[in-house]
Formats: sequence, C-alpha cells, structure tokens
Amino acid sequence: MSGAAVGPLVMRFSPEILSARFGYGLPLPAGTPTSPAEMLAHLSGPDLAQMAYPLPLMAAHLPKIQNAIELKQAEKNTTVDKGFKASVQVLNQQSVLAVRSTVARSLDAPDGFRERLVAFWTNHFCTTAKDGLSAYLPALMVEEAIRPNLTGNFANLLIAATSHPAMVKYLDQDTSYGPRSPAAKKRRLGLNENLGREVMELHSLGVAAKYSQTDVTQMALLLTGLTFGPMHDGATFDPNRVEPGRKTVLGKTYSGEGLAPIHAGLTDLAARPETARHISAKLAGHFIAEIPPRPLVEAMTGAYLDTGGELMAVYQVLLTHPAALDAPLSKVRWPSDYVVAGLRALGVDGAEVMALDDGPFRREVMKSVAAMGMPWFKPSGPNGFSEEADAWINPPLLAARIAWSMTMPLAVLGTKKAMTPALDPRVLVDIVLGDRVSPPLRQAVGRAENKVQGLGLILASTEMNRR
Repeated sequence: MSGAAVGPLVMRFSPEILSARFGYGLPLPAGTPTSPAEMLAHLSGPDLAQMAYPLPLMAAHLPKIQNAIELKQAEKNTTVDKGFKASVQVLNQQSVLAVRSTVARSLDAPDGFRERLVAFWTNHFCTTAKDGLSAYLPALMVEEAIRPNLTGNFANLLIAATSHPAMVKYLDQDTSYGPRSPAAKKRRLGLNENLGREVMELHSLGVAAKYSQTDVTQMALLLTGLTFGPMHDGATFDPNRVEPGRKTVLGKTYSGEGLAPIHAGLTDLAARPETARHISAKLAGHFIAEIPPRPLVEAMTGAYLDTGGELMAVYQVLLTHPAALDAPLSKVRWPSDYVVAGLRALGVDGAEVMALDDGPFRREVMKSVAAMGMPWFKPSGPNGFSEEADAWINPPLLAARIAWSMTMPLAVLGTKKAMTPALDPRVLVDIVLGDRVSPPLRQAVGRAENKVQGLGLILASTEMNRR
C-alpha cells in the first residue's frame, strides 16, 4: 500500500461493494445477504454468530474469584496471593477468548453487517479495563448490553450501556456520591461527573450540542446511586449515595426513587433532535465517509425522529440512500476489520481461529492489531478509536500492516495449506477484490516471486485496505 495509492476508490454500487462497505468483503460465507433488504431481514433475525460462538462469561468462575479477592482484602499470605493471582489469570484468559470469539463471529457471520454494527456501537460506548480484575468487563458489556440492543430503540441501548458495570467502573461512577447524600456526609465523599459528561458529550447529544456545565452537573447528580455489586451482578442502586431533591437537565426535572428517574433522563436524552443527528452522523461517518454526505445524514436523522429512535429505521436509510450507495470507497479499514478481511480472504473460518494455537493467535491477531494502532478492547480514551484515515495511514502503522500481510499466511495457514492450488494469488486476487482490482496490482501479483509474496501483495493492497 504505497503513500500515493491511498486515495478513494470510486466504484459503481454492486453487491460486491455492499459487502466491502457494510461487511468484511469477499469471499462471502454461505447464505450471505447480497441486497439491503436481505441484510435488514438477517439483522432483524436471531444473532446466529453469537449462537455459533457463545462466550461463557465467567458464570462458573465468579464465586471462586470473588472469594479469592475477599480473602486477599482480609489478609495477606502466600496461599491467598496464589488464589488471587489464579483468579486474575482466569480473567485474562477470558479476555483472550473474547477476542477469539469476536474474530470467529466476524469470519463466519452470514450477516457481516451485524458484526460491523457491534464493532461500531462497542466503540461508541467504549470502555477499557482499568486493572486485571476488570479485564473481562468490556467483553461482558458487548454480550449483555450491545448485542441484545443494537436493533432496538436507541433509548434502550443507551440505558443498557450507561448502567452496565463496565461503563460504571470505567467512568468512575462507582466513586460518585451526591454531596448531600448520607454516604457522603458520613465518609466525606463527593460527586464524580465523568459518566454524566460523557453520556451527554459522547453517547447522546454530541459535543456540538447546546448544553451547559450546569446540565452536566445535574446529569451527574441524577446518576448518583447507580453502581454495581461485588465483581458483577448487574446494575444496582444504592440509595445512600443519592443526592436528595430534584434534578433538572436541559429544562426537564426528575424526581423519584431507584433507577426510574435515571432511566427517564436517559430516555429523554435519546429523544432529542441533537442526539438523532449525532448518532446518524457517527453511523454515516463510520460506514460511508469521514465527512458523510449531508443528504444522507439528514435522511437518517429524519428516520430516527420519525420513529422515536428506532435503529432499524436508521439502518434502512443507511443501506439504501443514494448518497450512501454512490459514495466512493474512501474509508480505511480499522485494523480489526482489516485482519478479519485478510483472514477471510485466505479462507480461514471461525473454527480455525478458535482452534489456533495460543502463540500464533496472540501474535498474528492480538499483537498485530495492537501494532497497527488498535489494541483489542483497549481504546486510549472514552471517545474511542478514530474514524479518520490519518489515524491509521502513517509510516509506522502502515509498516505494521505490510509486515502482517507478508507473515500472516504462513503463520496462520502453515506451509502446506498456504501452498495449495486454491490459494493461487493470481486467481485469488479476483475472488477477493472482484472488479476493484487495479491493473498495477494484478500485474504485481502475477510477477510475485512466490505464492506467499503474491498473497501478501493482495493483503497489503490499497483495495484491501479500503472499504
């Protein structure tokens, strides 16, 4: 992928382009929908990828882990420390399993659009583990908050993400106390505005919306009481942390007990036109272009407002609007998307990823994606990973992509499989890229010194890195 070849690829819309823009490209798994109507139908159906690769999220381990933590907190001795370290190791193993499952689902999913939406919303509501004991929480949030709610109403998704323990811990909501609450008076604790600010600035209204610092503070006060129990038992409410009295956010006043006022406040944020536009612009910016076509954003915003925030209506506009279908392929694939697309191009399926030895998996999937600038489940801040090409197309990160494209085929496939006739790069270039193959790329692949070099040229190409 040369520096002079990173311009947008202007292509006529086709099912092939649909798969690149809204999925993981070619070749497609069996049963893949090839039209917007079919994609929407698949999306409204069961989550087949999650069913195929379920992620057993700590149910059997939580009691033992919790016991080890409590023992370590109570006393320090060799036996306790060993149990504690074993618990942390289990949590780390669970995090690696989450990455395996994510890649396997993306490779095998007949509706790649769903997996791309999961990645989008995971980044929109991004969290990261602050320590080894919370290493599994970001993946748990995907399973419990993101995947079940990405086809419903945005208000439900906002509530689920905001109240999930991963978000509560990441944005320090578990340390937030109303200044006049019983707990604060007893222990001299105070308000933490992190979650209140990000809910408004990043997750709903957007930074350009007109709201004040007072609104942020009032939102933070409204959220007091929201916390979670030991390790993970879902969202809980502690009335001793609640700031007494009414809270007023953007001119609306909230009162009452428990989680109900919090849910009401989040629902009202979801219903606002600023939120409709912010969410529509972010979706279009992720799938279509860094600066998305204004008619597309306006149409998506209209669909959001007309339906009260029903995400399927917004997705329908995204998949069918002329401005989306005719736009050039200008987006740079995120490193995670690029690795999935590369594995798929070489015929690797989800079962092979799940069975891959730990060393090659960590090196070729986890460490390589991190070297490209996108460590799994570890964004550098609450605004998530960037949508801008400049964040991914620079010398060191490009070098990491090229290095991966040249080493991955042998590392993952092994010499025997990499040399099979089915992986002849002169044939594969058309299977993987179709009409997007440029004459210079076809010529370079044909002149490659060997198969592995030819495969690497395909994976490193501009066409492969753009969607």
